[in-house]
Amino acid sequence: VLLKRGAAAQSAAMGETLLDLKGLSCPLPVLRANKALRGLAAGERLRVLATDPASVKDFRNYCETTGHALVAFSEAAGVFSFVIQKKADAPS
Repeated sequence: VLLKRGAAAQSAAMGETLLDLKGLSCPLPVLRANKALRGLAAGERLRVLATDPASVKDFRNYCETTGHALVAFSEAAGVFSFVIQKKADAPS
């Protein structure tokens, strides 16, 4: 999937939304991911691609703070991949 920087794409086959944030620096990757997660239903997954080394710490802290689950993390050739599962909505 080819995306412009910051663009999100839904992948039905993988059941997740891809957000390509390569080239952006802190705090933009976390801010853009937060915005994308607001548009997802509880339990849906967001895969974020980032190149900022600070994003590793930032996404771990973000998930701890918000309650979303960081279900996968990897790094290859300087690109960090984070898979975040949106937490269940609070009962009303």
